[in-house]
Amino acid sequence: MNNYVRLGIVGAGSIALRGHFPHLTMADVRDRVRITAVCDPVLARAQAAAAKYNVPAAYATLEELLAAGDVDAVSLCSPIGVHYEQGMLAVEQGVHVHFNKSMTTTVDEANRLIDAAQAKGVKLVASPGEMLRPRHQRIKQLIDEGALGRLTWAVTGSAFGTYHEDESSVRSGDDPLTNINPAWYFRKPGGGPLYDMTVYGLHAMTGILGPAKRVTAFSGVRVHEREFRGQMLPTDMDDNTLMVLDFGDAFFAFVYGVAAGGLPNMGRPLIYGVDGVINGSTINGKPIEYAGMELDAEFGMNGSLPHVVGHHRTMEEAHVYEDVMQLVDWVLDDKPTNATAEHARHVVEIFDAAYRSAETAQAQTLRTTF
Repeated sequence: MNNYVRLGIVGAGSIALRGHFPHLTMADVRDRVRITAVCDPVLARAQAAAAKYNVPAAYATLEELLAAGDVDAVSLCSPIGVHYEQGMLAVEQGVHVHFNKSMTTTVDEANRLIDAAQAKGVKLVASPGEMLRPRHQRIKQLIDEGALGRLTWAVTGSAFGTYHEDESSVRSGDDPLTNINPAWYFRKPGGGPLYDMTVYGLHAMTGILGPAKRVTAFSGVRVHEREFRGQMLPTDMDDNTLMVLDFGDAFFAFVYGVAAGGLPNMGRPLIYGVDGVINGSTINGKPIEYAGMELDAEFGMNGSLPHVVGHHRTMEEAHVYEDVMQLVDWVLDDKPTNATAEHARHVVEIFDAAYRSAETAQAQTLRTTF
């Protein structure tokens, strides 16, 4: 076995081009991980990425990549709707998997992946690793110590806006690496703001507060078309969802994933108790002190992540690089992570159940934990 992880990149789209390739081809990680293959259904895109980042092999399909036998692990940078199928293909070949968010679209898919991985002895890491952040670890500690007194309610969520249409580095050109169409973000299965954006805040909320017990929701499509480079992209995945989570004992949280118009501090913890409020990085209006807070202040919220050092701090999508390195550490050093598939499964179950609640007009009981 090599003394580094041979990593395959599955999907040469936005997150891979802005996050995985730039970070994971830097000289300072070559003793730990090397990208040895990439695949994309647009073969020219996989080939162009391989050429740009000096990756030895490019394929059109994951089946071809796995058959070559040149990877120990893969990172799924593909549309969320195909994560289950691709993850299962890798697990069945004994290949470790990092899932970019969200892990899957249904809790049943997540259950099957976790069971298969355990049977095969395969390691799964699932983004977003929000509880890797020292800030969130400190917030959890403060709440557990009673800093807010008895908790009353909490808020998190996110808004699509035109974020994906506006990713100019991968959307505005004419070559395979800069003309990537964002249509899948608005389509079933796996599109919509919950799986793509609200997932961050909900991972943080449940990581801090623990698993939710029930969910009820309203959901539907509000913006039926989106314009991209003169083309109208249809929306058939819900883009406007409001939900209420029940954590038990009359402690509730409001969670949203909407087409536009996020609340201030979008995606950051907003937690109320009888003795005050935690809002992002403050408690009762004063800064929360935690290890690495100076780095977060200087470099943004990824500055304090454990693997984000040196030039990585100034680069895009450093949190994704961190999550991949969690898998690398687990494979090489047998060092487990808190960016677990079990936590991701619980968040996916909340989304899955929220859509079912909206369809049936009934609250849904949640059964998973982490």
